[in-house]
Amino acid sequence: MLREARNGKPGKESFVRRLMTHPVRAVPVAFLLVIMIGTALLMLPAARTDGGSEGFLPAAFTAVSAVCVTGLITVDTATFWTPLGQGIILGLIQVGGFGIMTLATLLALLVRKSIGLRGQLVAQSETHTLNLGDVRAVLLRVAKIMLSFEAAAALILTTRFWIAYDQNPATALWHGIFHAISAFNNAGFSVYSDNLIGFAEDPWIITPICLAIIAGGLGFPVIIQLTRGELAPKYWSIHLRLTIYGTLLLLAAGTALFAAFEWNRNETLGQLSPTGKILGSFAGSVFPRTAGFNSIDYGVAAPETLMVTNILMFIGGGSAGTAGGIKITTFLVLGFAIWNEVRGRDQVTIAHRSISSSSQRQALSVALLGIAAVIAGTMLLLMFTDYGLEKVLFESISAFATVGLSTGITYHLPPAAQWVLMALMFTGRIGTVAVASALALSAHPRLYRLPEERPIIG
Repeated sequence: MLREARNGKPGKESFVRRLMTHPVRAVPVAFLLVIMIGTALLMLPAARTDGGSEGFLPAAFTAVSAVCVTGLITVDTATFWTPLGQGIILGLIQVGGFGIMTLATLLALLVRKSIGLRGQLVAQSETHTLNLGDVRAVLLRVAKIMLSFEAAAALILTTRFWIAYDQNPATALWHGIFHAISAFNNAGFSVYSDNLIGFAEDPWIITPICLAIIAGGLGFPVIIQLTRGELAPKYWSIHLRLTIYGTLLLLAAGTALFAAFEWNRNETLGQLSPTGKILGSFAGSVFPRTAGFNSIDYGVAAPETLMVTNILMFIGGGSAGTAGGIKITTFLVLGFAIWNEVRGRDQVTIAHRSISSSSQRQALSVALLGIAAVIAGTMLLLMFTDYGLEKVLFESISAFATVGLSTGITYHLPPAAQWVLMALMFTGRIGTVAVASALALSAHPRLYRLPEERPIIG
């Protein structure tokens, strides 16, 4: 303090250190650093089948997509990247899904056996834990949960690839691990050029991947509460109720609507068996929940299907998990706020609990900022490409919600449009989290009330 007072400049703590240790600022900065490292690694000649002749942009786009667990690609993962390159992508997915700050804090905990207050705040902003003292236990449990789900899915997938598709054990193991990690982290990367279209009727491939996606998309607070044995709904918190019931509702509605629009269309589900159609409809409801895998070609899907998919992508999954979007809780809190307003109630109540006005404002802010990002991205893509609004809007929402689904235009986008998608992916993975945390951390109650006025609404 004396040094700062005498010189008029900050003391020993540098700008970079203050930037990195701030609970809200540290997360996007850390993600950006890992993206830069991932880009450099993917530019290595040994990581690419072309020896690195394609330049910087494919590596940068893939790194952003992997760290932001999106799955959008401008080059074929199966043929463009060598096994080393695919391994780098898988590492970026794992790091991005777990959360840069969460991972860094966990490593510090394991190495130093201690964690500072700032480190706990940083981890709390990434994992959305409610109690500061629980961060240490939460980090360890998150790691165990993630590895357990990934290992279970990898075991099933590896066995299926090995037995049913005549892959040698090493290849089957690699494909099983890759798709298990990609699924639980809601990334959508695949080592097959057609993604999962070739397995559209195989329940032993599609079902484990869907279950891993749902588990990762629920969010770690929900999984942790359920693993504590609190299975009876009467013990559930409001967050758990909203996430579980919201997930079931969206899965049911998405499956029914996908089946209604695609059941008899020969371009998608029409040529599959009845079991394959049911499996494809279920996958069509799960994959848009920010996973990004696809078992049909969305480039030939019905406009109604694309609209339903847009809605599912924008809503996303649970908070503090690997899913993107504005999150189920945000969507449902706003829905209950509208319902209570229509009924003329002063308080927003859910399951005999009132929702604070600050939570409502945060939900509204996150949703409106998400809409603003999608609109801005869509307008820029329309400027930089010749594609119509339907495909451009789908691509923009997919990028912002970190989904990874595409109607097939990503491969053909010009560099400027690719940079727009990278900005949307980064904003979608970081922006809503940072904004929500900033709103929560910067709350300062006023000690006075200003005169009230009611503008005309509606």
